[in-house]
Amino acid sequence: MSIDDLHASVSDPLLDTMNFLNEITTRYPQAISFAPGRPYDGFFDVEQVFTHLRRYLRHLEETGCSPGQVRDALFQYGPTAGRIRELIADSLRKDEGIDVPPEAVVVTVGCQEAMLLAVRALHARPQDVLLVADPCYVGIAGAARVLGVETAPVPERDGGFHCDELRAAVLAARARGLRPRACYLVPDHANPRGTTVPLATRRELLDLAAEFDLLILEDSPYRMVSPGPRIPTLKALDRDRRVVHLGSYAKTLFPGARVGYAVADQPVADRAGRTGLLAAELTKIKSMVTVNTSPLSQAVVAGMLLAADGRTAELNTKTSAYYGDTLRATLRRLDACFPPERRDALGVRWTRPEGGFFLALDVPFVADNAALTRSARQFGVIWTPLSYFHPHGGGTHGIRLSTSYLTEHDIAEGISRLARFVEAEAAEASGEGRPLR
Repeated sequence: MSIDDLHASVSDPLLDTMNFLNEITTRYPQAISFAPGRPYDGFFDVEQVFTHLRRYLRHLEETGCSPGQVRDALFQYGPTAGRIRELIADSLRKDEGIDVPPEAVVVTVGCQEAMLLAVRALHARPQDVLLVADPCYVGIAGAARVLGVETAPVPERDGGFHCDELRAAVLAARARGLRPRACYLVPDHANPRGTTVPLATRRELLDLAAEFDLLILEDSPYRMVSPGPRIPTLKALDRDRRVVHLGSYAKTLFPGARVGYAVADQPVADRAGRTGLLAAELTKIKSMVTVNTSPLSQAVVAGMLLAADGRTAELNTKTSAYYGDTLRATLRRLDACFPPERRDALGVRWTRPEGGFFLALDVPFVADNAALTRSARQFGVIWTPLSYFHPHGGGTHGIRLSTSYLTEHDIAEGISRLARFVEAEAAEASGEGRPLR
């Protein structure tokens, strides 16, 4: 068998990015890694899993379930759309002001499956195209490529998402004979640059979606683990059912459970004229992809939601404070290692998010896999090339830093190592072969 006999996506370099990062981390285990966007391990306790599981079982008993039904809730497949939709809908209403019926929720295997289901369902014809904020989370670009769905970039500029760029992208796609169906973006503390869409832009975006008959795929995994006030989600502002809200409990509750969801309350009329919800159509696809989401994982997540009466923000008071501290510690250390005159001389600058897990640096050299290998081997620090997040090209002189998984001690040492690496690479790029002083 030749690689040419397989789907083109398996030869796409995009699908190798995470494998390469894992390989580098394994090869240089002593390096400090700013690569993984993982929650901090210090907040996890094994006994919590059993506590939350028992809480959910008591909830089932208290709501009238028989012993057999309680047993089935853990051991049997369960409904494809999920067992805990009512609890998720209740939590979204309390946490986010998103008021949808449980029937509009599909419980998925992480947010990645929610993306896959939405992209598959919405792109029915070869000319259908998915617009993506650029840079974007690598998972959405990878899902589109696996499905053979074309994507078109909506470039960020001046530090964030702008609706005039979306308008231009829609018109450009239509001029090529394509039909833009949806636009994917992370409005809050986006991966990879940490940018947040202002409230006025969110309202403008919803108006633009109505004008061009677009759906918005909203992915906001970092809201409940970020300090400070939150801007309303696009879905909370949505009055025209233009937003498909994609969510996950990986960052907020339990990453290993792999429980996510899609909120899809858009009406869909069948050929007989009957109307249902888009969620039901996503469920049909899910039945042929993962069949269902692990009932055991759903049970633990349900117990966590019950513990906080659906208010996940209250469960994340300590975690959001911790992540805010590590983000600020990273920014302070960058300021110390690259004072204004030095950063201007080097051409180094970085984003300054107020929440989330990530920020991005612009550097004066090509930050590719070869540079990453040198960084890990010679300087003991690992990061993510920003080019991974530009599926249409770009980001060659940028790196992403994740601040979530490290202690402040590791951050201080890691940024010092990173600064020495940047100095060395800048000197090499300038032809001097040594750090500038």
